[in-house]
Amino acid sequence: MTIAEALSVIPAAVLRNLSDKLYEKRKNAALELEGIIKQLTGAGDHDKITSVINLLTQEYTYSPQAHNRKGGLIGLAAVTVGLTSEAAQHLEQIVPPVLHSFSHQDSRVRYYACEALYNIAKVVRGDFIIFFNQIFDALCKLSADSDPNVQSAAHLLDRLVKDIVTESEQFSIEEFIPLLRERMNVLNPHVRQFLVGWITVLDSVPDIDMLGFLPDFLDGLFNMLSDSSHEIRQQADSALSEFLEEIKNSPSVDYGRMAEILVQRAGSQDEFTRLTAITWINEFVKLGGDQLVPYYADILGAILPCISDKEEKIRVVSRETNEELRGNEADPAEGFDVGAILSVARRQLSSEWEATRIEALHWMWTLLNRHRSEVLVFLNDVFDTLLRALSDSSDEVVLLVLEVHACIAEDPQHFRQLVVFLVHSFQHDHSLLEKRGALIIRRLCVLLNAERVYRELSTILEGESDLDFASVMVQALNLILLTSTELSDLRDHLKGSLINDAGRDLFLSLYASWCHSPMAMISLCLLAQAYQHASSVIQSLVEEDINVKFLVQLHKLIHLLETPTFAYLRLQLLEPGRYIWLLKALYGLLMLLPQQSAAFKILRTRLKTVPSYSFKEERPVRTSSGISFFNGGGGSQISEDGNPNENSHDMHNGINFGSRLKHFKQIQQQHRLHSKSETHSRFNSASSMKEV
Repeated sequence: MTIAEALSVIPAAVLRNLSDKLYEKRKNAALELEGIIKQLTGAGDHDKITSVINLLTQEYTYSPQAHNRKGGLIGLAAVTVGLTSEAAQHLEQIVPPVLHSFSHQDSRVRYYACEALYNIAKVVRGDFIIFFNQIFDALCKLSADSDPNVQSAAHLLDRLVKDIVTESEQFSIEEFIPLLRERMNVLNPHVRQFLVGWITVLDSVPDIDMLGFLPDFLDGLFNMLSDSSHEIRQQADSALSEFLEEIKNSPSVDYGRMAEILVQRAGSQDEFTRLTAITWINEFVKLGGDQLVPYYADILGAILPCISDKEEKIRVVSRETNEELRGNEADPAEGFDVGAILSVARRQLSSEWEATRIEALHWMWTLLNRHRSEVLVFLNDVFDTLLRALSDSSDEVVLLVLEVHACIAEDPQHFRQLVVFLVHSFQHDHSLLEKRGALIIRRLCVLLNAERVYRELSTILEGESDLDFASVMVQALNLILLTSTELSDLRDHLKGSLINDAGRDLFLSLYASWCHSPMAMISLCLLAQAYQHASSVIQSLVEEDINVKFLVQLHKLIHLLETPTFAYLRLQLLEPGRYIWLLKALYGLLMLLPQQSAAFKILRTRLKTVPSYSFKEERPVRTSSGISFFNGGGGSQISEDGNPNENSHDMHNGINFGSRLKHFKQIQQQHRLHSKSETHSRFNSASSMKEV
């Protein structure tokens, strides 16, 4: 039917009042229109009803005149009320014009659109669901309307729509979720409240599985935790808490997709968001089982930084989660990616926070013990980082790094690589040697066998071309050898250098590199009880050797002679006739010291306590082999005529002391030439500067 025919159905006065500026006249006209529609419905004349709806739509709701629009909206609502149970077949005509009015610039039009749709929804209830997505979209926008009256009307409509949805069997959650996901990152607080409200309501409906779609809007909920509005934060937190409880009680959850979201949110700048994300991750690690194994690397990457968080609650939950994660002995066959986790640990080893670096090292150590072969495949990727970590500012970190290195260094090639790098690091960073050298060497000796470590270091230093560094390094190693409790067994081996094979081999192994430092050599000889050789070394020193550095080292040695390490040596002084070479070596050292120095006074005081003995009374004791000793093979040997002569009997326990002394002199000669060259270069450089 045409609009003209529709006009014949509705009196002109009714149509005129529908567009009146006064609300009461429009309302009365709507009531009359409702009565007319009821009559047409009773007669089953739906063609005329369609004509009336078309008239209201085209002439009123789409009119540029605001009052006409208002009349059209109230008229469409009246038509729906008049149709009652017959309204469903006309909804395709009635609802779209109302929805279109929601975007009108006049706030009163938007208000009446809300009122009209409210009245329409009350009548049609579940049939209304086919327009749900469009209505939801409109309500979402109206929730943030600039006019408070429109907002209020939208809230009323929203509550009614929620009631209809919760009782409807036609609602499609699958079609709704994309719409929800699209709006979850809107920042407007009114929209956020609107969205959380819908999520909460839908989750309360038993027949709607919101948990299954949680990954689609979880990130949006987390985003709301940092909202400036306390109320929104509280609502989002409440919704998340409810979902977490459901997860705990659900047999089927998509942990993987949500884990990715949680990992991102664990790095949030907002403290509350971080805490919530870490709390969720903690529960996931406990509940996720095999499903979560492929995501362990990502989760670990989120947890390790949080272990050092400024907020104590976050630190506590992160540590608990980390322990839980490390306690799960997953297998690479189950998706446990050793390389990815190792990469995360390596990256966190560069963290500015000590606690994070420590946990990263614990992970490396754990991986090495559980999946050694897999870790060694990626060794080239992490080895340099581990080596650099030896310069860490934290002693605890350095000790853990050494444990990891020791675990790797079970293989000979890796052991060699480690020791070479250590020497290289000490060479290029003298402060590392000064501050951490003793700590690193001592710990390695405990972890990897002291003799093995010292032999390897000595082999490397023996051929070191940087003579100054070689001297410094040997002096450092010598001091550690003489003072560290961890190296007591090594010292005991050396004390038997002249009487057993193990001691001899160790002595010879160290000797070549110890030649770089006269004082280290003297110390080694005293420790090995090779007293005659110690005396020979002292006698071989020339003017250039007695410099400030030498005297400083000598000063240290004199003090060390008073420590428990050399208690056996001091007791041997009770038998000067038997340990004549020890006495001569000590007097030799005394003669090198300046008389006013503290070391001179200490050593002289010690020698004064030695029982009186005259060197003229020397009487050698001939052994069954025909070699004369004063110490029963303990190292003090002299020639047949009682005069010290290194070359006459230079072999003892397979050690050719004559050739050893020759080698020592050659190395020292190299040091002297190097020193002269350096001095000459500095002089030339200074002269050039003066000329300039």
